Amino acid sequence: MSILISIEKLFSGKYVEGARMEFKKGWNPISTLRTICAFANDFGNEDSGYIIVGVEEKNGRAKRPVAGFNPDKYEQVQKELIGYCNLIQPSFFPRLSLEEIDDKQVLVIWVPAGTNRPYKVPDDVTAKHKTYNFRIRQFSSSIVPNSEQEAELIQLTAKIPFDDRVNSSAKVDDLNFALMREHLSQTKSKLYNESAIMSVQELAGAMNLSQGSNEHLFPKNVGLLMFSEEPEEFFYGIQIDVVEFPNGLAAKEFYEKTFNGPIQKQLADALSYLKTNIIKSKVIKYDDRAKADKVYNYPYPAIEEALANAVYHRNYELRDPIEVRVLPSSIEIISYSGIDPSLTQSDFEKGIVRSRRYRNRRIGSFLKELELTEGKGTGIPIIYKVMKDNGSPNPIFDTDYPNRSFVVVEFPIYPEFRDDENEGGAIGGAIGGAIELTARQKEILSIIKKDNKISYKAMAKKLNINESAIIKHMKTLREKGVLERVDGTRGHWEIKVKL
Repeated sequence: MSILISIEKLFSGKYVEGARMEFKKGWNPISTLRTICAFANDFGNEDSGYIIVGVEEKNGRAKRPVAGFNPDKYEQVQKELIGYCNLIQPSFFPRLSLEEIDDKQVLVIWVPAGTNRPYKVPDDVTAKHKTYNFRIRQFSSSIVPNSEQEAELIQLTAKIPFDDRVNSSAKVDDLNFALMREHLSQTKSKLYNESAIMSVQELAGAMNLSQGSNEHLFPKNVGLLMFSEEPEEFFYGIQIDVVEFPNGLAAKEFYEKTFNGPIQKQLADALSYLKTNIIKSKVIKYDDRAKADKVYNYPYPAIEEALANAVYHRNYELRDPIEVRVLPSSIEIISYSGIDPSLTQSDFEKGIVRSRRYRNRRIGSFLKELELTEGKGTGIPIIYKVMKDNGSPNPIFDTDYPNRSFVVVEFPIYPEFRDDENEGGAIGGAIGGAIELTARQKEILSIIKKDNKISYKAMAKKLNINESAIIKHMKTLREKGVLERVDGTRGHWEIKVKL
């Protein structure tokens, strides 16, 4: 059965990270079974792994042209592999496919993440006396976990990611045959042509979108989210809302557009809408040089990456949609239930995020195959880079520490696009000079102007952000000399500049 992407895409390393691939010049059952066990345990919730036989490795990449695998040995290797996989505890069976590249055949062993982890395998499957060990993936190696890692692996037994769980309230027939084949066409998988004569049930099985016996076969959540015509029938709140506030959050006027359907279509349609209706460009000319700069109010690649990450990492068990707020001088992307607890605010401020585990391992793989999101851990650095390249202020990442129930990514507008009449740009204060404020800080000042005794909690509720973020913004405003507290805790706020 063919893999879900073309062999060329697999070899590129762009769609499947190097740690999830292992190249072998020839068939070696001892090392192969160790790697199968490690991929099946999926210690980092990274999804499938691939073992490619008939390929030499050089500096972690496939050496081209490939050495090749003799297709006449396929049935023999398949028979051996089935026997050796019966030794894995509990039993686990990967999928095999012969793929053509460089005018030669290679054997691809596709190892989906297991649903009955943790798995053990003999250190040497060919030995008469066998010693069993767990195996996990560490970088590009399949290792025996230490005691701490083993305890963590065992704790993952009941923690199958939501997108990879079986949905017993739906039927495999709820999956759309055309949507599944459309994905295979886009990823240039050989399975696209093979699927023409398959049933929905057969194709769902081939794409690892279902699980169970023929009598009790159910779709997985990822299948319903990405390959059913109306996923909202099974998951409430599965949508992206783009809400425009032309006069800010404090005003009552807003315009809302909702994107429904399969989540990859929601993402593509929402991005298309933002690119067409919100993203604007401007040419800036200079007196001292001939070359002009073309800048954008918001660099599209940054918005694309942030919204794709929201779709990838959101908690689909919650009922809250992803929300994109378009404000007069910023765009906010809000997703639930926030970020991994292991990540700190400083991780975001440094632009380096090393997530331990992925919430939706299957969704991430499918989005990467469709080129809708980037590889492992690159999202935040990409956002910082494209904002810097455009000359835009840094993005702002906000979450309700320590609960981490949501995350907000705020993109300040490029300064040249500020509407001077409505926003005032930089404000001039009694302390002299111009004071640059973010859109959020201006909204806070607008609220205080109407009620100078308002509490942090009330402000947080009005702006739908956490109280700690309000405290942080207020501290900044005080440090800039824009705001002052009069008469202590029972007093009021005084704005020291002219708005």
